[in-house]
This record gives sequence, C-alpha cells and structure tokens, in this order.
Amino acid sequence: MRDVTARKQMEQIMARTEQMNMVGQMAASVAHEIRNPLTSVRGYLQLMKIKGESSISQERYDLMISELDRTNAIISEYLSLAKDKIPELKRCCLNDIICAIYPLLQAAAGASNTSIQLFLEDIPEVCLDNNEIRQLIVNLVNNGLQAMSQGGELIIHTYTGQGIVVLAIRDQGSGIPPHILEKLGTPFLTTKKAGTGLGLTMCYRIVQRHNASIRVETSNSGTSFLIEFAPACP
Repeated sequence: MRDVTARKQMEQIMARTEQMNMVGQMAASVAHEIRNPLTSVRGYLQLMKIKGESSISQERYDLMISELDRTNAIISEYLSLAKDKIPELKRCCLNDIICAIYPLLQAAAGASNTSIQLFLEDIPEVCLDNNEIRQLIVNLVNNGLQAMSQGGELIIHTYTGQGIVVLAIRDQGSGIPPHILEKLGTPFLTTKKAGTGLGLTMCYRIVQRHNASIRVETSNSGTSFLIEFAPACP
C-alpha cells in the first residue's frame, strides 16, 4: 500500500512538472511576442504626452500608460513560469524580506477586514532570489486572505527545524477540498471567478528553482503552506 501511494505521489509530481514546463514554454513565447509592441506603444504615448501633440487629457494618457504597465506586469507573471529562468540567488535573511513587504501585506489584509500576525524566529541566512521570494509570499498571503471571512487572522511564521529554514503561512479559511488539494500547482486550476489559475503554479515554480520543498496541511479550520529551504550556499 505504501509503495502504491508513493508511486502515485511521484506520478502526480512528474505530471505537474511537465505541465508547468509546457506552460513555461508557452509563456516565454507569448511574452516575447506581446511585450515588444507594448513597449513601443508605451514609448510613443510618453512622447506624445511630453510634446502635447494631441487634445487627449493628461488623465487619459496616464490611464493608458497604467493599463499598459498592468498588461506588462501580467506578462511578467507568465514569464516567471519559464523553465529556463535563472534565479539570482544571494545570501540573505528571509525575515528581512518579510518585514520589507509587511506594510503591503497589511494593506491587503485591511482591505478585506482581516489581519496578519508575524512570528519571526531567529533563523540563519539562506540563498534566495529577493524578487521571487517576495512574489511567493505575496501570492500565498493573498490566497490565504481570500480564503478567510472577515475577522480572520493569517499567520506568517519562520523557524528552523533540523537545520532547515521553514516559512509557514497559515490561514483560518475553510480548508482545501481533497479533489483540489491533489492538483495544487496545476496550471489554470482555480476556484475563483476572476482567477487565472497561475498564482500557485508560480509559487511551485519558484520553490522548485530554489531547490526547496513545499508542503500543504489543510483542515476545515484552515490551511498551512510550509516551504522548506536548504541551508545557505557557501
């Protein structure tokens, strides 16, 4: 029974990895084709705004530029799925990254009438890509906040266990159904009406690029995502 379970888990991991690779290849291709014309359009809009060559109001220029920037940000999210993306790993403390983005996370929690608590223990440095880890934390926190009702509390906890640095993000939602749990990380899997189904896929990809591991513990009283990082590189 244990052998069958282990084999099934390995097959699921391999299938998910293959799907992420396919999406990554597609994302790199689509991003390349779309980003270039977007960059050109943005440049022309900025030039027209400076020279005042049109009767279009400054507010509309700003709106068009902001929409282009938003589109470019979405493309960047897709591009982060690319298989050949190389993280810029540097020795740093995970706690410092969390503290740097904490005001942003608090603002998101306030908007949904929830709260976030930090429990950051003394932990050794590990090798991380600052931007990718920020994206990982923001994605997991946003998912957790959206899973909770008003008044819920999300906890971000860092600690060490057997020489491994652990990032734990725990929400007080209703838990993840079994049929969704076994497919977590699968591209385009979402239960949100306006979701792309790529947020957790990106998280799994980032964890993979850091040679880390991710575990999920869930029940009807909440869900915990635990990311385990190896000791720092020399």
